[in-house]
Amino acid sequence: MTPKTLRFWSGTHKWTSLICTLFLLVICLTGLPLIFHEEIGDWLSDDPPYAVLPADAPRANLDTLVDAALARYRGEIVRSMFIDDDEPKVVVTLAPSMDAEPRENHWLRFDARTGELLKDGIATRDQLTFMRVMLRLHVDLFADLPGGLFLGFMGLLFVVALVSGVVLYAPFMSKLEFGALRWRRNSRILWLDMHNLLGVATLAWALAIGATGVVNELSRPLFLLWQATDVAAILAPYQGTAPPVRLSPVQAAFDTVREAVPNRTLTSIIFPTTRLGSPHHYVIWTKGDTPLTSRLFQPAMIDAATGELTLVAELPWYLKALEVSRPLHFGDYAGMPLKIIWAILDVATIFVIGGGLYLWAARRRTPVSSRLAEAQPDALDTRSEAAE
Repeated sequence: MTPKTLRFWSGTHKWTSLICTLFLLVICLTGLPLIFHEEIGDWLSDDPPYAVLPADAPRANLDTLVDAALARYRGEIVRSMFIDDDEPKVVVTLAPSMDAEPRENHWLRFDARTGELLKDGIATRDQLTFMRVMLRLHVDLFADLPGGLFLGFMGLLFVVALVSGVVLYAPFMSKLEFGALRWRRNSRILWLDMHNLLGVATLAWALAIGATGVVNELSRPLFLLWQATDVAAILAPYQGTAPPVRLSPVQAAFDTVREAVPNRTLTSIIFPTTRLGSPHHYVIWTKGDTPLTSRLFQPAMIDAATGELTLVAELPWYLKALEVSRPLHFGDYAGMPLKIIWAILDVATIFVIGGGLYLWAARRRTPVSSRLAEAQPDALDTRSEAAE
């Protein structure tokens, strides 16, 4: 590698790393508890326990739950239902009107078997639990779409920093054994060796997490694009027709989709009373029934007036790429062992990022003459200085 090329890659690695360092630390630190969000959520939960019933206990009729929710909040509308496949619960979300802000939503949690109301709450941004704070910082820094796009750009810089680090690492290690730690040199050289070693050891994971994180930050624009193109084409025949005044039974819609896609799990129902769906359909989201495909979603649309299946939509390639990226990013498709591995790699990445910041600060405090003197016993160290 020529000196000019080395300076180019060194500058690329240094500046991309420095620009994204602070935000990457926030992402890694908040991502650590999010890996165990289910366990932490159960630990912090004050929800009442479920009734003890046989495993094959029948499920409550969804229309009965809707009626119970509307009786509690008369004059409001049902926006959605979430059917949990891990716990026996159904969450019904209501709002004062179709144009109401999400902070005005009410959510009612029912026992999916007995139909008993377990909890009544308000989903508002003012209620900042620990896990909600971690999630918002991790996803968008409390800045909604602009914050998410900004973090996506930071993730892109992180990927560039990783690639440039690999380019610098190859010539740097040409005269050293892999994993060599020069304990007898000064602390800065030792930190450099540990930074490089951990960086290479976590490279594949960090690249996967960084790239899939960028894709996930684009989820909202990608879904808006899908709504403006594919969904708009589906709804074209309904242009000029008024939304149904009376909705067909939601339980019948649920059963229709379950029969149409028997190998998938139904997770949520978007009512035709929200701008997130269709004014003429129930949009029922389904997912795969295996741990790996449990984050691969597919919507089905039921005519809300007739209860007939309109279609099981095929997502475009860019949303399929988004769905495929989620299992890789979250690492929660193989239970606790994989979560622990993800946590260890996350901590190692925090060390790599912090170590890089230390090396940059220490190098600025060290006079050039001292750095050149340190390099004399080993010509390779001169290259390591450039790599910093």
